[in-house]
Amino acid sequence: MSEQPPIESEASCDAGAPEEAMAPFVEPVDSPTHCPYRQAVLLQQALASDKMRVAFFLGAGCPMAIRVPDGDTTKPLIPDVEGLTKYVIQSLSTSPEHKTSFASVLQRLGDNGHPNVEEILSQVRALYEVAGTLGIDGLTKEMLNKLDAAICRATTEILQVLLPPDDTPYHRLATWIGAIRRAYPVEIFTSNYDLLVEQALEQQRVPYFDGFVGSDRAFFDLPSMEQDKLPSRWARLWKVHGSVNWWRTPAGRVERRAKAENEDGQQMIYPSHLKYWESRRMPYFAMLDRLKAFLAQGQGVLVTCGYSFSDQHLNEVILQGLSGNSTAVCFGLLWGDRAKADDAVKHGHANLSLLAADGAVLGTIDRDWRSDERVEHPLHGLAAQAVELKGRTEAPSDRCKFLLGDFKSFGEFLARQLAQREAHQARDVAIEYLGEILARQLAQRERSEGDNDAA
Repeated sequence: MSEQPPIESEASCDAGAPEEAMAPFVEPVDSPTHCPYRQAVLLQQALASDKMRVAFFLGAGCPMAIRVPDGDTTKPLIPDVEGLTKYVIQSLSTSPEHKTSFASVLQRLGDNGHPNVEEILSQVRALYEVAGTLGIDGLTKEMLNKLDAAICRATTEILQVLLPPDDTPYHRLATWIGAIRRAYPVEIFTSNYDLLVEQALEQQRVPYFDGFVGSDRAFFDLPSMEQDKLPSRWARLWKVHGSVNWWRTPAGRVERRAKAENEDGQQMIYPSHLKYWESRRMPYFAMLDRLKAFLAQGQGVLVTCGYSFSDQHLNEVILQGLSGNSTAVCFGLLWGDRAKADDAVKHGHANLSLLAADGAVLGTIDRDWRSDERVEHPLHGLAAQAVELKGRTEAPSDRCKFLLGDFKSFGEFLARQLAQREAHQARDVAIEYLGEILARQLAQRERSEGDNDAA
């Protein structure tokens, strides 16, 4: 693998690329645009090898791709952070037990604009750490602890939903993982607290390891994560911001279970990046260490979807990993326009491709997508098309858009790739079988001719 990205010519937009190509392909310096079809093909090829290390990072935008009935229209299966925050604020502001203490916390965040649920929870936990025996601003440790639990309960009410029985993008990702024998396990990282990935893997009968061992009260086992001796057919699931079914017991143990028992323990969702003592930081740090390790260990492909690169802490982990290993590549599939991504992500990373609806940043080259469509291209309509995307991009309707930033489209992309792989395998089997038949026929013919000569 070369550290320098090969150059893509104008004529190569429809062409396939060598399977070993891993670095971002860009147009010549004097070309004003990037080609979305070309980048889709490169992504397809990067995921094709069963010997390549592959990981996915699923952000908060992924559940938004699943629509469920809502009266005469539809709504996302799980709302975005803004919608979740609105629900939590409404729930706590009308609670007779918590509305006063919750208002006090919001008042302290008044200079922070419109805080989201993660910032609110971080503030509650920060106040708990410094409250002492006398409390702070009339908030005692007991009040803050109960407020923490109430925020987590309200969050869980929204997030603890079931996947629809239909073929969702989560199911397609799980099917893709389970269908191919690989030299290395597929790793799934997610900042989401919901259980949608777990449901899809289990429904598709894909075994996975998430750092916990056991059944009724599964316990977090760091040595099992570090040794990682399970077969490669087991997927790995690392939830870097915790989960609605993670609990820390009063004794400090971390468990995975369905619900609290007698209201004991703290629900572990969102690790506010405070200076907690080491025992409280460990599950989150261990999950992030897996992301660091993936990016550090030679050739690898990380694909992000539903992630807007707005989390500075996660961005640092990803960018430092890419900077330290030129043979690791990240394809960032953005739902909206690339201008919304963090500036630190968009500049100076040769092995990072940000593929947005309106254009791409390939390495360090930031350009719009080309305007003309390739309607004959096999990925047209699935990965790229000149179509109007209201509310998603400000690009003109007649310019090509990259569509795979939508998790639904990315799921269809994986299903298409898997179907093509199975068709190629069936063709290879048929050719091999036909060869065996022809060989037997030839052998029979030679024996028959030998018998005639002898006669």
